[in-house]
Amino acid sequence: MTLRQVAAHAGVSRQTVSNVLNAPERVDPATQDRVREAIETLGYQPNRTARSLATRQAGLIGYCLSRHSGHSLYMDAFLHALTAAVEASGRHLLLFTAPDGERGLATYADLIAQQAVDAFVLSDTVGEDPRHPWLAERGIRFTSFGRTWPRHGRQPGMWVDVDGHAACAELVTRLHGAGHDRIGFVGWDSPGTRGAGSDRRDGWRFRCRELGLPHLEARADSDSLEGAARAAATLLDAPEPPTAIVAATDLLAVGVLGEVRRRGLSPGADVWVTGFDDSLLATSVENGLTTVRQPTAEIAARLLGLLEAEPDTADAGAGVLLPGQIVVRGSAPLGL
Repeated sequence: MTLRQVAAHAGVSRQTVSNVLNAPERVDPATQDRVREAIETLGYQPNRTARSLATRQAGLIGYCLSRHSGHSLYMDAFLHALTAAVEASGRHLLLFTAPDGERGLATYADLIAQQAVDAFVLSDTVGEDPRHPWLAERGIRFTSFGRTWPRHGRQPGMWVDVDGHAACAELVTRLHGAGHDRIGFVGWDSPGTRGAGSDRRDGWRFRCRELGLPHLEARADSDSLEGAARAAATLLDAPEPPTAIVAATDLLAVGVLGEVRRRGLSPGADVWVTGFDDSLLATSVENGLTTVRQPTAEIAARLLGLLEAEPDTADAGAGVLLPGQIVVRGSAPLGL
């Protein structure tokens, strides 16, 4: 039994039947009675999924699991925090996978066509991420953990991010204050790209330039322990190697620590090392890793709060930039 058959039996349009089911205040009582009688006579059962989209009450928030975030201990922690925040609101998270870039938009289109979710939370954002304008142009509700750094105009949609630029600049300030005049950086972003890694690198570079420190940078060929070790080796083989190294992630920092120890040097004494994320890795290494803690629970709560804001009060393109917190451990004993 279909909506079309109910409409034909009652002598009304399909839209009128839909209004009776989802917005009865739009239909006069006599027409409502006629449609409900047709529904009862024909034994029509409304499609739950179709009704969910019409009332925006599917009770599910879509979240794409990136093929790359599986290697990130931090994104695992973020997903747990987001799931808790969504479930506390009485809804649930619908997890799915999609190809990177524009090819992945077909998956979002399919979920929208199936009317399976009320909205999306995006993460693992990249520069000029195609998902944001695509969803915004179609009027689909979404929020984003991370910025897309558009070349022109404002970022589509609402977002929450952590100020990696300021946090890494502060790391340089404190390392310099502890007596370090050669502070290196190990990151993974490709030259010319924009993303969280380049934002952190820019903070390191900005403060080094302000303090008149030399430019000592090596890019890991992959976001891995091995790639970080190779980058650290490049820095440590220099005629005047760094006495401190800022790494763009905890994973890279642990790779740097491994190379420092392989050379018989002592982390936190001969070479100070810092990371970013305060993941489980930060407390699993000997003497602990000095790192930047992201306010994970607050990020998840802010994302959901923006998502639930009324459309006329939610400022499209509005962003919330949260500070990171430097957590001091043995790899760089700032103030210990």
